[in-house]
Amino acid sequence: MKTSKRWLLLAILLTFGLVAAACGSDSGEDAATTDAPADEPAMDDGAMADVEGEVNISGSSTVEPVSVRTAELFEEVAPGVVVNVDGPGTGDGFQLFCGGETDISGASRQIKDEEAALCAEAGIEYIELEVGIDGITVLTNPANESVNCVNFGDLYSLFSAEAEGFGAWSDAQGLADEVGGSLAMPDAPLDITAPGTESGTYDSFGELVLEDIAEERGQENLYRPDYVSAADDNVIIGNTQGSNSSLSFVGAAFGLNASDVKVLEVDGGDGCTPANADTIASGEYSISRSLYIYVNAAEAAENPALSAYVDFYMTDGLDVAVADVGYVALTEDAKAATLAAWSGR
Repeated sequence: MKTSKRWLLLAILLTFGLVAAACGSDSGEDAATTDAPADEPAMDDGAMADVEGEVNISGSSTVEPVSVRTAELFEEVAPGVVVNVDGPGTGDGFQLFCGGETDISGASRQIKDEEAALCAEAGIEYIELEVGIDGITVLTNPANESVNCVNFGDLYSLFSAEAEGFGAWSDAQGLADEVGGSLAMPDAPLDITAPGTESGTYDSFGELVLEDIAEERGQENLYRPDYVSAADDNVIIGNTQGSNSSLSFVGAAFGLNASDVKVLEVDGGDGCTPANADTIASGEYSISRSLYIYVNAAEAAENPALSAYVDFYMTDGLDVAVADVGYVALTEDAKAATLAAWSGR
């Protein structure tokens, strides 16, 4: 297997459940309603041992470690299959996928209408499979002692397009007061590093945190353009560690397991809530999103290596890999719906 990163998170085991929605396809049909059996993989481990070929995966850096871990487990039963995994971001991944360059696209959000249109124009049909849940953590440096909890108004006043030019936390105080912020902003430099436009985490944070306030205020753009953007979550963590008054956001599997950062509590309307496995699983933590893989349906029908890998993803991937990298596993009902979407393709 080839991968763009080494994932130190693979040793971390978190066990929890979550009620989650399942998925469909670009045809608009509800694959989860199929009567096809969904509790067994289409190919057993013995048959997988004889499969040879190659699988190419790109997309979300958040989903990447799940696909990497699944590939590592898959190699034990299918050594003749080479699985290549990369994680440039959800948007970049869909560009490759809809261009016919990859077999699977990882995504930390659902495919956008314009991306689905690109796939349709190229004649690429896909199967959308939900594989887990991830929260988005908001981080600062432990030295930033006065900042412990932020609400959506605070985050809007720091990250939104209306915050352009704010070079200190305290510059955002007036805007925060206008939009219902609760934080007494410190008089300290505001050093922001966060995902860029290629990232599904960027899209999800914008949709979950910034969009409602922006619409109320008649703002067309969600984000300020003048922060340091990074596609690599490790760069974001490093910059957060390197500034005493930093601010950032990353997927929870990265943020919760990073050293020398402070994970802020978030008030989504029901009080300050810490980000952890339990609050993400229960839905108490307000910044969370589903994780997906999108599979090229025609390639799955023609490439035994691809179909075998996804079969394996639907068992060991969902049961083991998601937990191994620290994400929230699907409940049995949600898992059954995902399995039905795959088996009913």
